[in-house]
Amino acid sequence: MSRGAADARIDAILACVRKTPDVPITLRCNAGDVFVYQDPGAADDSPAGPEFNAKRDLEILHRLNLPPGCTLPARAIFHRVLDRIEDVVGLCGFPTVTSDAWKGCPKADRGLYQKGRAKGIAALVRPRDDEEMKSDKRQSLDAMYRADVITVRPHILLCAVCQYGNGTRPPYPPDNLPELIELILKRPDTLIAMARGADWMMCAPCPDRAPDLSACVTHRGAGGLPNQVRDLRVLQKLGLSYGSTLKARELYTLILERIPGTLEVCRFEHPYPSVWWDPCAATPANSEGYEKGRQMLLARLVKQPGL
Repeated sequence: MSRGAADARIDAILACVRKTPDVPITLRCNAGDVFVYQDPGAADDSPAGPEFNAKRDLEILHRLNLPPGCTLPARAIFHRVLDRIEDVVGLCGFPTVTSDAWKGCPKADRGLYQKGRAKGIAALVRPRDDEEMKSDKRQSLDAMYRADVITVRPHILLCAVCQYGNGTRPPYPPDNLPELIELILKRPDTLIAMARGADWMMCAPCPDRAPDLSACVTHRGAGGLPNQVRDLRVLQKLGLSYGSTLKARELYTLILERIPGTLEVCRFEHPYPSVWWDPCAATPANSEGYEKGRQMLLARLVKQPGL
């Protein structure tokens, strides 16, 4: 592929990612062997030759800890690239040129990649607008206070307990959980329904929410999968399903009695980089904030039937 054609394609990819940050990207290369099914051919190769192109692509995949043919959201891939690849010397070019076939890219040692990397993920994936999040906070809280039934994704009911135990109180910009706890302590018969995904009523102001997808993209773009499993773990422990609707006191009685700690819900045995990693997944013990909040809410909400 000529330099001009390559630059035009890169510009088109970046424009697509900026418009749709979670567009799926497939990382294909001429790997052969058992991965031959995804080999793209040589049409997009740089002029350096097949061996150079294959080595560069496989070395990049090695650093990313991904197999050829892997498909991930663009946001997750670019986070991983920035985290795992500090320099392209040794990938796109070499300190010692052993032959014409291994000259590589003449720009590899000019620091251009490092300059781009220093700009961070925001240069590739724009963060949510502050005013948009503030507006979503106001609108979603208004909807929550007016709702006959409040919708919440299951696992963040535990997050609300952690926040409460850690002293987080309204106003809280990133989500509406402290406001939810404040509300149900005043109105324990409030109806709460189990919702899928990063539901708007609780998660609308979150900087790591993808509004178009009602999805969680926290923790370097890969927060959705562990959070989905956490939702299902909570539903299983409570004997509930998506759409199940209970009074807040009844729901939190189930949660606080059946889920005494966070480890079985929140823990995942995968180091970073992994689409199953986030700070809660890496925690080796039950959350102290959850235990403190659990005791406080047991006293205030569950054990005071006349509240």
